Amino acid sequence: MKDKIFGVLQRVGRSFMLPIAILPVAGLFLGIGGLFTNETMLDAYGLSGVLGAGTFLHSVLTVMSRAGDIVFANLPILFAMGVAIGMAKREKEVAALSAAIAFFIMHASIGAMIDLHGGAEALLAGAAANVLGITSLQMGVFGGIIVGLGVAALHNRFYKIELPQVLSFFGGTRFVPIISAIVFLIVGILMFYLWPPVQSGIYKVGDVVLSSGYAGTWVYGLMERALIPFGLHHVFYLPFWQTAVGGTAIVNGQLIEGAQNIFFAELAPPGIERFSVEATRFMTGKFPLMIFGLPGAAFAMYRQAKPEKRKQVGGLLLSAALTSVLTGITEPLEFTFLFVAPLLYVIHCIFAGTAYMLMHILEVGVGMTFSGGLIDLFLFGIMQGNAKTNWVSILPVGAVYFAVYYFLFGFLIRKFDYKTPGREEGDADVKLYTRADVEKEKASGSHAAVSGGETADQVSPLIVKGLGGTDNISDVDCCATRLRTTVKDAGKVNEAALNASGARGIIKKRKRGTGHLRTEGDGDQI
Repeated sequence: MKDKIFGVLQRVGRSFMLPIAILPVAGLFLGIGGLFTNETMLDAYGLSGVLGAGTFLHSVLTVMSRAGDIVFANLPILFAMGVAIGMAKREKEVAALSAAIAFFIMHASIGAMIDLHGGAEALLAGAAANVLGITSLQMGVFGGIIVGLGVAALHNRFYKIELPQVLSFFGGTRFVPIISAIVFLIVGILMFYLWPPVQSGIYKVGDVVLSSGYAGTWVYGLMERALIPFGLHHVFYLPFWQTAVGGTAIVNGQLIEGAQNIFFAELAPPGIERFSVEATRFMTGKFPLMIFGLPGAAFAMYRQAKPEKRKQVGGLLLSAALTSVLTGITEPLEFTFLFVAPLLYVIHCIFAGTAYMLMHILEVGVGMTFSGGLIDLFLFGIMQGNAKTNWVSILPVGAVYFAVYYFLFGFLIRKFDYKTPGREEGDADVKLYTRADVEKEKASGSHAAVSGGETADQVSPLIVKGLGGTDNISDVDCCATRLRTTVKDAGKVNEAALNASGARGIIKKRKRGTGHLRTEGDGDQI
């Protein structure tokens, strides 16, 4: 039972990635638009004549700000559709449409119940919200996730249903939006009674988190990094970023829930003298790690490589380090030492918690879209001004992090002879396996020729063979650096074939392994 729950949670976490993927673009629109239409900022930098009200650029930037804001204002329905798509096994477009329909019907039902019981004035303060023009309960992203999970369950159960001949037109995928509408009409009525106490409980959890001080911030940072190998980090941090667990605040006269939502709500309005540190405490710890710490680890791995391999390793690690610095995408580096030197990853998690705690102590108020790289720091820290963000404090902490990662990782690599890139025995290939690397190898013919030509892809058949053949494969999924599949019989798995396909290694369900390839779900996992 525990293993099944673990597999479901992984799938839920991956389903969050689709709606989360739009946040960087929406954040950039809102950040740039809000920043350069803020009169206080324009006066501070002497840009009122160029970007002030009435200018063409001001109009463009206003449109950008509104375009970004509409995404954050409607995240619940985006999560409803995204989670349904991510959790549906087949016919995912039907699941998305059904989720949208169910979302509208649930909130319309709640709105009707509110009207029948005295209107929003009869509810507790802050309990009501305007959801796509519907007066409903303040469910936030949780409401979207409830719809997404519920619709996905209905979809997977009924999308192949066969009805009696007289009703056959409504069978199969057409039945999914019908049953979703019926179920979530009932759910909406029930939520009118059930959600207020649930919401009260969420607020209490948020109060506990916020009152836990620096120790709570350290635990948050530790857990956020520690859950990455299991694919559960999205499940962990999302409630802090998007729900009342991460706090609530009144911004511009509106009740805002969730740390990230609070930060972005504070971007544009004039008169905000300092961004909420209680909100950004769940984000700022990434900056010392991504911009300074992990590049220090990359430099340490480069210095510890064999002299004859340093040139090859240098280009590889420099690319991965720059990716971490600019965008905050860290898996190529983190997984490199996770699989060959787990102790380094444990230390990395401890340092992560400490980074979050230090940023909280120093009252750094820099928000982010999702990455914590230099782009986010520039837009949401440097350009917002030190008075609002205290971003300058990131620099000395970051310098210390670079030095600590470099010297400590270098010492431990030497002491325990960890086989980090460039320290492999013999002529082993030096490689960080990411999606881009695989595509490059395909193009060069290292692992496969260009598909559609005279020769065919050689990687896929090896993976299928390694997983015991097509009949043994139940489900397939992936993220940027890992392939996850569900197999019916783990005994048929051929690890040699999987390794020959170019996999860095294998992680089995309930067993720590040495690579990226894993299988998961209701069947056996590798």
